[in-house]
Amino acid sequence: MRISEKGKKLIKSFEGCRLKAYKVLDSEKYYTIGYGHYGKDVTKDMVITLSQADRLFDNDIFIYEKAVQDFKFSFTLNQNQFDALTSFCYNLGVNILADFKGKNANQIAGEMILYVNSGGTRLEGLVNRRKKEIELFNTKVATSTTNTVNKTNEKIVK
Repeated sequence: MRISEKGKKLIKSFEGCRLKAYKVLDSEKYYTIGYGHYGKDVTKDMVITLSQADRLFDNDIFIYEKAVQDFKFSFTLNQNQFDALTSFCYNLGVNILADFKGKNANQIAGEMILYVNSGGTRLEGLVNRRKKEIELFNTKVATSTTNTVNKTNEKIVK
């Protein structure tokens, strides 16, 4: 499973896009750029284009998709749950999934809202993000059933 365009839009809407490197807190080790790309490859005065920000995002998202793909959930994820959890991990890191070990979908949805603090302070931006992620997580995915019809009425031999 891969993240959908809806999932990507959700992440980008909360991350925003900054084309000049910045630090959220002066105490951070590395700089951030683009849609939340963080690491030693981002330097103090670095400036990128929107196209470069999109490429960084596409490379970064793979890490979080893989973490959600590989995690052993107690249920089968639908696309919306996968997207919501990929967004959740993109924001909090892949190790956050360990908090959901052995939990069912209702338990996970109920606990996601607990992750709204940064540095011990409740942030409305994180509250809003969690609400949107939970809403997406709880959104049912329409399933389609396909009936195969043998239009020539021939007997099918297996």
